[in-house]
Amino acid sequence: MATEDVLTIRDWVGAATDFISENTIGMSRHWEYTDSVSNFLTEFIMCVMVFGGIMTTLLVLLWMERKLLGRFMDRRGARTSLRSLWVGENGVTAGEWWNQLPFGTGVPVGMVNKLLNEFAGNDHELEAVRRVNNRSYHGVWWLLPGFFQNLADGMKFLTKEHMVPEKADRFVFEIAPFLIIATTVMCFTFIPLSPNFYSNNSEMSILFLMAVFSVAPLGVFFAGWASNNKYTLLGGIRSAAQLTAYEIPLLVTVLSVVVLSGSFNLIEVIEFQADSGVWNIFLLPLGGVLFLVVMVAEVERIPFDMPEAEAELVEGWWTEYGGMRWGLMFASEYLRTYAACLLFAHFFLGGWEAPFEDTIPFIHYVPHITWVFLKAWFMFVFFVWFRAALPRVRTDQILEFGWRWLLPLSLVNLAIATALRLWVYDGINGEWPLLIPILITSISLALFILLSIDENPEALEAQTRPFSVQTVDAARPGQNRE
Repeated sequence: MATEDVLTIRDWVGAATDFISENTIGMSRHWEYTDSVSNFLTEFIMCVMVFGGIMTTLLVLLWMERKLLGRFMDRRGARTSLRSLWVGENGVTAGEWWNQLPFGTGVPVGMVNKLLNEFAGNDHELEAVRRVNNRSYHGVWWLLPGFFQNLADGMKFLTKEHMVPEKADRFVFEIAPFLIIATTVMCFTFIPLSPNFYSNNSEMSILFLMAVFSVAPLGVFFAGWASNNKYTLLGGIRSAAQLTAYEIPLLVTVLSVVVLSGSFNLIEVIEFQADSGVWNIFLLPLGGVLFLVVMVAEVERIPFDMPEAEAELVEGWWTEYGGMRWGLMFASEYLRTYAACLLFAHFFLGGWEAPFEDTIPFIHYVPHITWVFLKAWFMFVFFVWFRAALPRVRTDQILEFGWRWLLPLSLVNLAIATALRLWVYDGINGEWPLLIPILITSISLALFILLSIDENPEALEAQTRPFSVQTVDAARPGQNRE
């Protein structure tokens, strides 16, 4: 059974708003509106807290992107930012900049800066590290560099000028970024972070979530069309074709989770996994793989970043955007990725439920929101891994992979979920529910190993792979085609 969360945040907020309402409007002639005002304040505060928590922890994803990608590609990644304020470039510094800080704050800042440079500066026990120089304490501390890089990027976006192409459709060009970012933010309205920390608990939250999640691709197409640029138009058309091919497998895969759990409510999906004693990843491993692959395509990350292919389309559908509008669309891409990771944690990894929660002592004292974020960050590792390991595929390969492979497999996954719901979790009780996930997981692992080591010499000679499309004869100049 699901355990109670140690952080009953919504109850605390509700008690505080009740107290405020009763001692303000409740003592006036409008006392009959006390409950309505209290409910409104509770929902408003919870929305602000949920969004604030997600936006704050989003910095972890940006940090992981830089650090993990650098490690995967055998380099350091972004190490320093704004370092001219501390140690400069090749000995040229900004001087004692802290003396210009207001309200007398420059003295302690300068003292801390000098102290850190003295004890954690360029000196290092390893010669290879010491001779790099120009690192200051930012190069020694493993945590700070990536975060300061994000702050520097944000300030750059805020200060850059916004320009609209002369012959662009100005209204659509201006509205497209806000359509993308607004619908992306709305997705988090329906994603709970714990059983007591959520913005909305609608009975049809999954249906609303998928509907809102599907609006952003329209903004992508509008932005590509309105820019009046052939590269942006191609990027928008590619995005429309790609997301159409992957939207249907996504919805069918989510439907399989809904069928198995017996509810469109996201919190009830998590409670089903807690009550059944097994996460959905062990009941629907095929669904987990499909959801991960489709979400990588939905957020247009490598190897499915066809709409933004910089080697072919400059920057794709957002080539003409700059300044904070480009920054908002860049942030929305990471927010959609974050939403995908959180949804995977809820759909397949038990949400806020800790592993072995009923057997490991004292583990239930860890706040549930901690497990949600840890699982989401763990899933983001796969997004970074794909980016470092896989090349971009062609347009025809992406579409064929979506229509010919992901769609049939999603239907198979739906059939499995339906069978489990009818004949296991609504039918047989007792020892069967524990045996079923063990059997499904074992078969899935065996199939994965067999497919991983499959090397068919005939297929290699013919160069036939499930994601390849090729012609038998190469086109030649002057060749007639019938």
